[in-house]
Amino acid sequence: MEIRFAVGPQETKGFDTQALIDNFLVKNLMLPDQLKLVYTHYDRVIVGGAMPVAKALSLPNHPELRADYFLERRELGIINIGGKGTVTADGKKFELEKLSCLYLGKGTKKVSFASASKKTPAIFYLLSAPAHAVYPNTLFTKEQAAPVELGAAETANKRTVYKYIHLDGIKSCQLVMGLTVLAPGSVWNSIPPHTHTRRMEVYLYFDLPEGQRLFHFMGNPMETRHLVMANNEAVISPPWSTHYGCGTTNYGFIWGMAGENLVYTDMDPAPVPTLK
Repeated sequence: MEIRFAVGPQETKGFDTQALIDNFLVKNLMLPDQLKLVYTHYDRVIVGGAMPVAKALSLPNHPELRADYFLERRELGIINIGGKGTVTADGKKFELEKLSCLYLGKGTKKVSFASASKKTPAIFYLLSAPAHAVYPNTLFTKEQAAPVELGAAETANKRTVYKYIHLDGIKSCQLVMGLTVLAPGSVWNSIPPHTHTRRMEVYLYFDLPEGQRLFHFMGNPMETRHLVMANNEAVISPPWSTHYGCGTTNYGFIWGMAGENLVYTDMDPAPVPTLK
């Protein structure tokens, strides 16, 4: 498990492109028959990816956690962005179609991932945070996520938002998780931009076609930086950083947060005319 320590706005101010990549960009997250985990010290969130093709993959425990098993003191959100797959949690099987979300609560001991087909394998995105209480393991389809239409074609940000783990959806200790799908012809996400110092956030960009790229903007809203991202790459957003982006085509992205509260709308706006 890769470990990344937190850095502040003053340190980040002097980073060159490679330093930004090393600290915030998560590449090669979805590799065939591998399960990859990255531990970030922003709210102790773990970002992961599992892509079972020829074999099932088990959620490992790591000595850095000082736990008897991975979810001894943690909760886990899982969203499938690939073909049909199965997550088995303590012997119970959950079938996940594309864009389905599964929440696994504190105390779940054994977790494994499998695909229904080698030709179209499941691609599981994982986000885990420390947990202090037990909530039930729960599966939501994208239809159960009460989709909401936002934005407009005129401003190139027409999109559908699916909220899975939040106050009015799947219950959790501190995870908030969902995804957004942009309509054809729309490329801007998370407009208007914002920060929320009460919690960190991670974006995973998916369904970005081969040869296309996403420009993700981060940093102090008064002094922005950017990262160039490819399909199935994630970006770690510190609590003090803005987080929005623009693609060379439409795409989808999973957003996940952990920290002080579970209120999805708790944001500090950074209006577009004020950005620098």
